[in-house]
Amino acid sequence: MKKHRIYSMSFGSVYPLYVAKAEKKGRTKAEVDEIIAWLTGYSQKGLETVIADKTDFETFFAEAPGMNPDRSLITGVVCGVRVEEVDEPLMREIRYLDKLIDELAKGKAMEKILRS
Repeated sequence: MKKHRIYSMSFGSVYPLYVAKAEKKGRTKAEVDEIIAWLTGYSQKGLETVIADKTDFETFFAEAPGMNPDRSLITGVVCGVRVEEVDEPLMREIRYLDKLIDELAKGKAMEKILRS
């Protein structure tokens, strides 16, 4: 299996892009953090630590305190790929996060984004 380059990228190098995408559409960093917490179980302090430590995506998801079981409810297309059809588990987790950030930037209500 060919390893994707994003797996070894630091989560902290992509995080500001998530925040910028949200803020450009009038959403907040706090909402981005809430989405990440919902998906992965990271606390604010835990999130700040993985960003500061330059934790790569593979480790970020592998060491997540508690992946939300409702993440399987995330469906749709992101970057031209249907998230529910991504076979590789780590890439699926990354696409789930991408999809949630896309939904935030598109103005979707947090209750809908967090599948509640």
